[in-house]
Amino acid sequence: MSEKNQARDVVRSFVGMQSSRRRFVGGAAAFGAAAAFGGGLFSATNAAAQNDNPLGVDPAAPLDVVIFKGGYSDEYAIFVNDTMWARDFPDSELSHSGIQRLGEQLQPRFVAGNPPDVIDNSGAGNLDMAALIVDGQLADLADLMAAPSYDTEGAAFADTLLAGSQENQVYDGAQLGLNYVVSATGIWYDTNWLADNGYTYPTTWAEMLDLGDQIKADHGIASWLTTGVHPQYLLGFVFNPLLWKLSPQAMIDIDNMVEGAWKSDAVRTVLENLYQLAERDQIGAGWEGLDHTQSQAAWLEGQAVFLPCGSWLENEMAGLIPEGFDMVIGTVPPIEGSEIGAEGIFSSAGETFIVPSAANNVQGGKEWLRMLFSKEGGAEFSRLTKSLTVVNGAADDVEFGIPTDSVKAAIAAAGENTFASRYGGWYPEFNNNVKLALLDLMLMRISIDDFMDQAEGYASDIRDDPDIVKRTR
Repeated sequence: MSEKNQARDVVRSFVGMQSSRRRFVGGAAAFGAAAAFGGGLFSATNAAAQNDNPLGVDPAAPLDVVIFKGGYSDEYAIFVNDTMWARDFPDSELSHSGIQRLGEQLQPRFVAGNPPDVIDNSGAGNLDMAALIVDGQLADLADLMAAPSYDTEGAAFADTLLAGSQENQVYDGAQLGLNYVVSATGIWYDTNWLADNGYTYPTTWAEMLDLGDQIKADHGIASWLTTGVHPQYLLGFVFNPLLWKLSPQAMIDIDNMVEGAWKSDAVRTVLENLYQLAERDQIGAGWEGLDHTQSQAAWLEGQAVFLPCGSWLENEMAGLIPEGFDMVIGTVPPIEGSEIGAEGIFSSAGETFIVPSAANNVQGGKEWLRMLFSKEGGAEFSRLTKSLTVVNGAADDVEFGIPTDSVKAAIAAAGENTFASRYGGWYPEFNNNVKLALLDLMLMRISIDDFMDQAEGYASDIRDDPDIVKRTR
């Protein structure tokens, strides 16, 4: 049975349950107004004619590509393989794998000294970047950054990428990864449904809670739905933005593992407000048992109004979106007294690609990235996924629908008020522990004090462990 059919089956059981009772700050702002969203026309050139192999790739060496096959699938990578790599290196045998839970599947290859040549290191259970860095497992991409662009004449590779989009992949001065996708997270809803029922999207958290009560009274459904199998959606897409908007410094303190950060007044205020979703019974029954695609499918079938997710949602649920369901992204409404207004949004560059230092074809892996991070590669990615890349101008000729247009508009409207937390990527095990504690809180298994004690305890473990590299922003 396909994943989509499984999702439909779970939705139907879920329906019965109901009736019975996911400095880039300045970079993202520039992105909202500049070349990455529009500009001059782009027509793909035949790059084979101008590719003088600046990275010194052995044209006959095999290439091993591994892609996280998640919300963006892996068709875009197959395009690079079959169209661009095959065109420029016809004597090179290329192997491709689209997989999930990369850590489990690829760690043995790293241990054996035979990792792939290039990896899209994303998704749940991905490879631990911090561990790879400490072990010296990642190739420095400095020569790629300085190489000429694949298809922007006269420009270096680095100069064709959205300003600020790669800064969080620089470790001790070395560029060890590359972010590819510009994404935003927020609260998704069907704009037609709200308008038809006389509702407007809330601009404050209090309005969100009041609207949830009204929706339940008027329609007998929960206003929210999310995944309990992957509680990082609640943590990363709701708690973190609420905290950042209330107090940017409180969010930065958490990223920097400042002692007591998880027991601050700001954290308590956010938890008290977020907890009201559970207290007012505004999250659909059984959500704790749904994974992300199941909860999204249930939402598309009208079992809830609001869904926290990222800008990959449209592509991830392609084929399940009902006709007339005009889903758009809304920013997380701020709590009263917040320093950042309703327009603020969590937006960042992600979908991180790496080249293992022990790979058999390191230069080939870098060259493959030079192709992917080109106008030709970026345009095809945007056509296939309805998502935006960090490659300036790559999406100029791509027609997007309502969902992606709403993401573009939201990022543009945010201006300088964009942000992305770092602790989840810096300390994956810590992030996993905190998200599970938040799940317990939202299921009303523990108290707010319990959650704060647990989160601060996990942070203390990080601070006290000399083997964990500490990072600050």
